[in-house]
Amino acid sequence: MSGFKKGLKDGIPIALGYLSVSFTFGLQGVKGGLSWWETVLISICNVTSAGQFAGLDIMLSGGGFWIEMACAQFIINLRYALMSISLSQKADKSLSGIHRWLVGFGVTDEIFVMAMGNIGEVSRQYMYALGTLIGAAAGKILPEIVISALSIAIYGMFLAIIIPPAKKNKGIAMAAIFAALLSCCFKWLPILNKVSGGFSIIICTVLSAGIMAALMPVKNEEDGQC
Repeated sequence: MSGFKKGLKDGIPIALGYLSVSFTFGLQGVKGGLSWWETVLISICNVTSAGQFAGLDIMLSGGGFWIEMACAQFIINLRYALMSISLSQKADKSLSGIHRWLVGFGVTDEIFVMAMGNIGEVSRQYMYALGTLIGAAAGKILPEIVISALSIAIYGMFLAIIIPPAKKNKGIAMAAIFAALLSCCFKWLPILNKVSGGFSIIICTVLSAGIMAALMPVKNEEDGQC
């Protein structure tokens, strides 16, 4: 149960940050003409906020299912395949078989970063607790000003995860800085700003990690090799 309790503890900032996101998505869905249960069903079937909002926009605008919806969701969520492959290298023996399928379905940017920042291997109990979902109705019991303030919790969580290891490892710090610079290029430079958000994240991740792995490889603690 220690892994499960730690997962719940680590998942608190993620849950708080997602309250504002889920609240906003619920409002937009109902305002657009969807019923409350349809918005909840969308959230259950697609746990990524970027995919939810993109899918909602396509539905409300009357877009096609196969061409627009399927392609948009594939591109937006493709980065999670990369994250899941990386996360599988950190999983212990308990996270195997059907459990990998279930945990993989719930992988998001925040869950990935939190799990990868965890010292040592991660168990299935930890991942299940970390990925525990909060009902969207929880946002209704909080004042609107609190809901708005919680939107910064996700950014604070990312900083809290990145800064400590970056202080200890120059390679991690350089990779984070390089990825941030690349992200700015995809945001502001002509032509590059036409690339979708999903593909830009994948490109920034692969390039920054690949370049820093080549320039500053991490040595294997067992045999001293890179």
